[in-house]
Amino acid sequence: MRKLLLLLPAFLLLSSVLQAQEQRTPPTPEQIQAYLASLRPEPEKHHLFPDAEAAKESPYKGFANYGKRIAVFGGSLSVNKESDAAKQQWANQLGTEVVTYGVGGAGFSIEQGCSLQKQVDEAGVYDIYVLWASTNDYVNSRPCGNPLDYTALDNYDEGKLNTQCGGINYCIKRLREKNPQAKIYFFTSLRFFGQDAGHNPFSTAPNLTGQTFVQYVDAQKACCAYHGVPVLDQFSMQDVDEHNYELFYQKDKLHMNEDGYRRIAPLQVSFLAQ
Repeated sequence: MRKLLLLLPAFLLLSSVLQAQEQRTPPTPEQIQAYLASLRPEPEKHHLFPDAEAAKESPYKGFANYGKRIAVFGGSLSVNKESDAAKQQWANQLGTEVVTYGVGGAGFSIEQGCSLQKQVDEAGVYDIYVLWASTNDYVNSRPCGNPLDYTALDNYDEGKLNTQCGGINYCIKRLREKNPQAKIYFFTSLRFFGQDAGHNPFSTAPNLTGQTFVQYVDAQKACCAYHGVPVLDQFSMQDVDEHNYELFYQKDKLHMNEDGYRRIAPLQVSFLAQ
């Protein structure tokens, strides 16, 4: 009996903890978005420098962009720790600093997390700007929009900054204003494997806006065509599909592991060197 009395407080404590866990409700989509929007770029924490020894062996010495400082904007795929496996290669091969303003959950739409619009607003002056598209606008069903959203043709209609296209055009315009001589490069969204539409270019499965992931990627390229911004079509040139993605992606089938970044890094370096 005494042992039972001694165990009673522990039992009551455990019971109260389990009840609290059962009563805890998951966050709503609105709460999640509010949290993502509250995040801010941390460029001081994501600042890579070239390795002196590795830079000596670079085949890109003498190329136009060798030694030019690079700023990167995007979602988690641009800023998570695994991405350093690629960006350190940029730094080493191009003999330059790489500073990342990307924030997890961000999209081009002003409504998607700490959007690339906000990231660009906070950025300083660099020689090269890289806009790295995420999957967040598509997955969260932000409107894709029209490639001419927020351009001179609609008198820079701020009502269209909630679309992916309006956000892309805003970012390019703002970066031109920050440094008219800077080069802007665009990386399309990478593939993801949690659903067929994320990697199958012929999928007709849409998000809640009625558009497919490939339509979002095509719109990214169309926006850049309007501005004459070079595009690295990572979706088409990633060399990863349903047969080998498990080697290059984390278990969530969305974020690449370090091997995935190492696989695409040479393509990125060659593109940025020109």
